[in-house]
Formats: sequence, structure tokens, C-alpha cells
Amino acid sequence: MAFIKINKENFYHNLNQITLQTGSKDKVAIVLKDNAYGHGLVLMAKLASEYGIKHAVVRKTVEAEQIEALFETILVLGDSIMNHEKYSYTINRLEDITQAQTGAKVELKVDTGMHRNGIGIDELEEALISIKKQGLDLVGVMTHYRSADVLSSELFWQQKQFEVVKEKVKHFGFKNVRIHSHNSAAILRSKTFTEDLVRVGIGAYGYNELPHSFDRCLLKTVLSLHAQKISTRVLKEGERVGYGGDYVASSEMKVSTYDLGYGDGWCRGDAGHPFITAEKLPILGRVSMDFISLATDKNEICVMDDAHNAAKQLVTISYEVITALHRDIERRLV
Repeated sequence: MAFIKINKENFYHNLNQITLQTGSKDKVAIVLKDNAYGHGLVLMAKLASEYGIKHAVVRKTVEAEQIEALFETILVLGDSIMNHEKYSYTINRLEDITQAQTGAKVELKVDTGMHRNGIGIDELEEALISIKKQGLDLVGVMTHYRSADVLSSELFWQQKQFEVVKEKVKHFGFKNVRIHSHNSAAILRSKTFTEDLVRVGIGAYGYNELPHSFDRCLLKTVLSLHAQKISTRVLKEGERVGYGGDYVASSEMKVSTYDLGYGDGWCRGDAGHPFITAEKLPILGRVSMDFISLATDKNEICVMDDAHNAAKQLVTISYEVITALHRDIERRLV
């Protein structure tokens, strides 16, 4: 079966760069949702813990349960709110407060302009009163930036909105509340960092999605995707490859199939505009559920070692390329 290589040295390089921005690894929370952006939840959690990261962010409680022993705190972004010693849960709407278990640790998400999740600023006072009434432990206040990776003033506008939020929380007398708003793009473009935590996702895995007009922080990709040869045959001129026979051999050529397809989470793409692998080999014809065809007889080939470049070919974004990779693909640490 196809397999993925995870480069430990590159991962630690990226965490070093983030730590330089925050001033301390204690302020870094590694985002491990969606199978650690396709890299492997447990594997990346162990590596982050060994590096010294104490905080993690996941999507669901079931993810938190798999990595519980590795971190001091785990923030769950979207799930039923339970009382747990180590987990804190995001309040995305006022109804979450009344449905939460008494005594649960919660982190209040406030909508400062993303307009996706989080309570409105005009609902903040009601939320804070309700949190006290429900007997919840408010341990964090957060927001999310919609345009941190865009050369505009929108980030600063949202930061101004968040300042209002922080002042109101302070006015209500809540103490020991950690403040966090920065994602990867925000921390990579920031000149100073004064909050308690940064939620680092795509940046930790090697992707700086900021335009080149920003000062560039060198990050190194952590994941590479490889496939192994299944069979080889020699095609004569005019013979066709795969479903629909979309590729036609222009001369006698050697063609092999490899064990990767859209069943593994690799994009089917467009046979008319073939994907070029990291080894500069175009995929011949259509991607099948379990196979691709290439003009080589190598036993192993690297399909992708940079999801940003792959995404340009596939007309999508790096996030989609890596998170789509099936969790059953073997992850090998190198």
C-alpha cells in the first residue's frame, strides 16, 4: 500500500520557528484536529509532546482521549461539553452554556468578524452571566481571524474588536483566563506576541500560506506521500491506459501501476491536465480508486513532498490535499 513519510527534523524546525515568534514553547498549542492535518494524530501528538509542547487542540472528544496522557491541557473545538480535569470545551453559541455539564472547563469563542462560530460581541455580557449561573469554569477566551493570510487591514480590525472583548471579560472579574486569537498566519506575520497561547495548525506542518509580500518565515514540509509498484508492462505505440483510455502511448513505452488512488484520499484530478509527481512524472490517464499509472518501472516513487505545490496543480489548497489522505495509510517516521 502507499505510505507517508513524516520528517521529525522538519517538524521540530517548524516548532522552533513558531517558538521564536511566541517567546516560549509553553505558549504553543499544537492543533491536531482531523488526524493532525492528515499527518497522523497519535504520531504527531507524541512528537509534539517530546519537543515540549504542553497544550493541544482537537475537534472532538474522541481525539482528545487518544492523546490525553501527552498534554497538560486539550481544547476541544466542537463537541458536547463535559466536566473533565484536562479537557476544556469551546462555547460556540449561547445554547452551549445551558447544555454544558456543571463544573466543566470552557473557553468562550467570540465572533469578531469571521461570522462562522462564536457568540456575538453584543451577546458577551449575557454569556458571561450565564457561565457563572451555570457553574462553569471559564478558562479561556478566544476568537478566530478570517483574513490573517491576506495583505489587508482586516486582521487589525478584528484585533481591535477582540480588545473590547478582553476588557469586558476582565470587568466581569474572571481570573486565570487564557487569551488566544492567533492561528498560524497571524503568528507568522506578527512582530510582537502578548497573548497566552497560539493555536498552531498548518504552520507546524510546514506551510506558510502568507503572500510573499510579507516577511517570509522558512518552514519545512513534514509529510511526503509515496507509492509502491504493483505491476509493469510495455505498451506499443497507440495503446491506451486506464478507464476511458484517456492516455495514448505516442511510442513504445514502459508503464507501471502504483498503489495509490482516490480511495486513499488522493484527488482524482483531471486526466486532461495530468498531475506531475514530485519526481517529475505525469500521471498517465485517469486516477483509479486504488491505482495510478506512471511511465517508469521504479519500485517506489514519491508522489508529493509539498502539498502547496500539489494544490496548485489540483486547483485547491494545501489543507485539502493533506487532510484528505486516508488515516489507514501507514505513517513512517524518518
